[in-house]
Amino acid sequence: MKTKNKFKFKYPRFLNLILIYILVYIIFTKTNIFPIETFLSKIGYFGSFFSGIFYAYGFTAGPATAFFALLAKEQNILLCGLLGGLGSLVGDALIFRFIRTSFGKEIKYLSNEKIILAFVKILPRWLKKHLAIIIGMILIASPLPDELGVSVLAGVTKISPKKFAILSYSLNTAGIFIILLLAS
Repeated sequence: MKTKNKFKFKYPRFLNLILIYILVYIIFTKTNIFPIETFLSKIGYFGSFFSGIFYAYGFTAGPATAFFALLAKEQNILLCGLLGGLGSLVGDALIFRFIRTSFGKEIKYLSNEKIILAFVKILPRWLKKHLAIIIGMILIASPLPDELGVSVLAGVTKISPKKFAILSYSLNTAGIFIILLLAS
């Protein structure tokens, strides 16, 4: 006789991702990041690159913004921004690949939920086509977690990895330059 699992989740991968975010949040709020700050400052322009990688992830975007503010006083802003953007691209590319390969099925199921279909139904046709890309771009350019914008672009749109890379690098680099200019 087969027993039915009472606690089956509709979106188990999303649940796991949320649990990981909670765990990472706990780890980052309970530890001292100052040794990382010193390390990033001492390794020169590699610090800009690694700060860019941290800039791409939600729980490290805040500290990365602070790192860039510190690096703006020590490094050439142009080089720091370009290398930081490259680091962010690496971080976003990892997220993009992960979302495309691991969450494709769940995103497809989620897009067929009644509330999503009702929302999409009320949007004008021209807006439906571009809304996901615009939202994804805004989220990536801002210091908000890139996971949100990358998830929108990787899961909802059919953007190619090459176009995504160009968008990610351009938007993150612009955001980093703004931070560097404000801090210098």
